[in-house]
Amino acid sequence: MIKAQSDKVWDLLSKEVEVQRIATGFIFTEGPIWNPKEQHLLFSDIPANICRKLTPDGQISEARNPSQKSNGLTYDKHLNLLACEHLSSSVVLIEQDGNRKVMASSFEGKELNSPNDICVRQDGSIYFTDPPYGRMPGFGKEREQDLGFQGVFRLTPNQDLQLAVEPDAYTAPNGLCFSPDESLLYINDSTQALIDVYNVSPDGSLSGRRSFAKNIGNGQLEQGIPDGMKCDEQGNVWVTGPGGIWIFDDLGEFLGIIETPENVGNFHWGGADWRTLFIAANTSIYTLRTKTLPHCEPFMKGF
Repeated sequence: MIKAQSDKVWDLLSKEVEVQRIATGFIFTEGPIWNPKEQHLLFSDIPANICRKLTPDGQISEARNPSQKSNGLTYDKHLNLLACEHLSSSVVLIEQDGNRKVMASSFEGKELNSPNDICVRQDGSIYFTDPPYGRMPGFGKEREQDLGFQGVFRLTPNQDLQLAVEPDAYTAPNGLCFSPDESLLYINDSTQALIDVYNVSPDGSLSGRRSFAKNIGNGQLEQGIPDGMKCDEQGNVWVTGPGGIWIFDDLGEFLGIIETPENVGNFHWGGADWRTLFIAANTSIYTLRTKTLPHCEPFMKGF
């Protein structure tokens, strides 16, 4: 179940821990996010064009149908939902009353590719990746790209959309996450099978790009790729890859793999004590109990 490369992994996970399937029958799950106020999990079923809700008693319902084939999901500090929509090529904010507001859909007059994954800084700025996966059949709508690159963007608290990294930095930027103190931002590339890390300045700009991890598979989707990525409270980096979820410490040492029955697209901590890892893996949602807590994101406070 846990393929250990270092004994440090046992500080994060019990040797007796088990991956448990709690829901199945979906087409391709992604973007799990826990609502700490209402105590439920939201997740995207991308090809089905539905955002679904899972409650602790195992009940599944539809939260958004259609969902514009949403992928990555998170909340702002007010628990408004932020969604990366493949069909609309937009990042949108869904207020608690259901009102939908487009936050970003174009850059320098050209339509975004298909926003994929997303995270929020404590100051309210939003960072997201923009690969072309939503322009593929099934996961979106087949159409030509308007932008000539696959970017990583920052939407400032004043809603100014900025390119966060060089336009040619990545071929398929995907998962991204902050270190616990937000001094670092990690970005992975699915086809290059790597993770880079940047310094984050007080104004939110990124600098000092350097390699954090390489050779997380071979970039082949069917074998598992770097996709969803999160930091825990100690600064360890958890990322999807071949066989399940790979774990690195904050210096880039490979600690081990949480082996899963299906390839994992994304994951997020939740539950009443924030120690349940919800894993979106192809057709199913799995859970795993961890010793560690997640890095505290803005929406986790005060509920």
